[in-house]
Amino acid sequence: MTQKIGFPFCCLIRRLHIPRLLLLCVTYHAVICSLLQPGLEGSANLLHLFSNKSNQEPGYCEAETKLASSLDFWTLSSENLIAMLPVDPVKENYVRKVKNCIFSIAFPTPFKSRAHLVAVSKEVLEDILDLDLSVSETDDFMQLVSGKKIVFGSIPLAHRYGGHQFGIWADQLGDGRAHLIGIYMNRQGEKWELQLKGSGKTPYSRNGDGRAVLRSSVREFLCSEAMHYLGIPTSRAASLVVSDDDVWRDQFYNGNIVKERGAVVLRVAKSWFRIGSLEILAHYGELDLLRTLLDFIIREHFPSVDVKEPDRYVEFFSIVVSKTAQLIALWMSVGFAHGVCNTDNFSLLSITIDYGPFGFMEAYNPDFVPNTSDDERRYKIGNQANIGMFNLNKLLQAMNPLLDPEQRQLATQILEGYPVLYYTRFRELFKAKLGLLGETKGDDDLIAFLLHLMEKTEADFTMTFRQLSEITQSQLQELNIPQQFWALKMISKHKLFPTWVSQYLLRLKSNMNDSDSERRKRMTNVNPRYVLKNWMAESAVQKAERNDFSEVHLLQRVLRHPFQKHPAAERAGYSSPTPSWARDLRVSCSS
Repeated sequence: MTQKIGFPFCCLIRRLHIPRLLLLCVTYHAVICSLLQPGLEGSANLLHLFSNKSNQEPGYCEAETKLASSLDFWTLSSENLIAMLPVDPVKENYVRKVKNCIFSIAFPTPFKSRAHLVAVSKEVLEDILDLDLSVSETDDFMQLVSGKKIVFGSIPLAHRYGGHQFGIWADQLGDGRAHLIGIYMNRQGEKWELQLKGSGKTPYSRNGDGRAVLRSSVREFLCSEAMHYLGIPTSRAASLVVSDDDVWRDQFYNGNIVKERGAVVLRVAKSWFRIGSLEILAHYGELDLLRTLLDFIIREHFPSVDVKEPDRYVEFFSIVVSKTAQLIALWMSVGFAHGVCNTDNFSLLSITIDYGPFGFMEAYNPDFVPNTSDDERRYKIGNQANIGMFNLNKLLQAMNPLLDPEQRQLATQILEGYPVLYYTRFRELFKAKLGLLGETKGDDDLIAFLLHLMEKTEADFTMTFRQLSEITQSQLQELNIPQQFWALKMISKHKLFPTWVSQYLLRLKSNMNDSDSERRKRMTNVNPRYVLKNWMAESAVQKAERNDFSEVHLLQRVLRHPFQKHPAAERAGYSSPTPSWARDLRVSCSS
């Protein structure tokens, strides 16, 4: 693969080229417990809910299912994974090289100090987990989400995977501080995998302590939910628990180790399998297991692909290529930089996972990189599309041993179509951000022109598009930019701004059956007023470290409705220029 994808449309300026739930029987539970007993000491206990009933029992009716008011009749299971995919036969929990399996059994390690539940997502609890919000006030819930106890009938697992990190094969990685505590099937018939992050060591912890800190956990909890409400495929966050356990971190990898507080986030996703899940198997020649895992993933998560078809892997790859292109285009449309686009952080379901040193671009800059440890700027925002293609190529390399020559050629052709898929979606999104309807030859130039002006004036990415959504055409035509449209006033200082405005207004006239009010309404529905800018997250973190979680809760409320004006958000300055204290703020690398 030699094609390189430049930052969208800036290539026009810079002349770049794109070349089932577990049946809770005593016998099964006794066997599992006897198998695991040597590894239970010092780990999470089983949360015994002997009266649990499966949602799949005869007579189950979605319409009549109510939200659970306790965990007494609420079930989790690992059976679907354990029954179909091999588990590490070594029961002890110590760091080691693991072979010929997909998971290792590993129990969470509870905090030594008292843990505190500081935030929950009402929507995740009610819409995904079928739990009434009141359940979060119970001791059973607290013990579950802190990793102190495991629901009876579920076996916690740590996933084995590898990956390319910053373009270099890193060998075995895996869930070094995460525990998959079970799968839940909700009243819509959806299966969701529940995973604790920061819940202790596993066989894949390498040199780590298995913990996550309050700082990174607050950021992940807020951002995964914020991304969902922006309409971007993502893992979700159900709860945030903090403790007084000491966790030591070198925040910027500069030798300055500081003491922080341990925390745990309960994350949920349809699947946590990633490109690295397949890479590790191909790397070690475990081809039968590679085929088994791929077929399992297709059967569970790609219903449009017939697992009995000989070309199923090519069809699977085609879907992943298309959805990955769409995902990264969506990232770009809101100015989101993931920060660590390694293959072990790229979901096979093409959802956003593993929030680390991410960032939402403030001043428009194609070279924006939120991760201060990324010295070569490999994962800068303008390179994310290229990295997507690199990662997909690594996925194809992992699958190649299972493909015949004709299938490899077809898959290669599919990958070569990635740039067109990406740019097509990017173009659609940015046309919508500008309120453009229909097709006009100069649309690409119009978008590129605006991005050029934004870059030269360092205009705020989010608010430029939002304020274009709110300003009237007459105000633009007169170049009468009200003071509240501060981002547009910044761009208006550029000598070419009047030229762009003339071209933009002329293009808007070609919108069929449109009005200025309809344009503004349409644009405000796709251009958020609020995103989780780094300074907003940092402000919430600083207060949280003083046991003040008020801003965490405020951001939860605001980011749940990112397209609507929120009085408290306006008072907090969330749609204002970046405050002076935060202009040189750095995103911490360690988590």
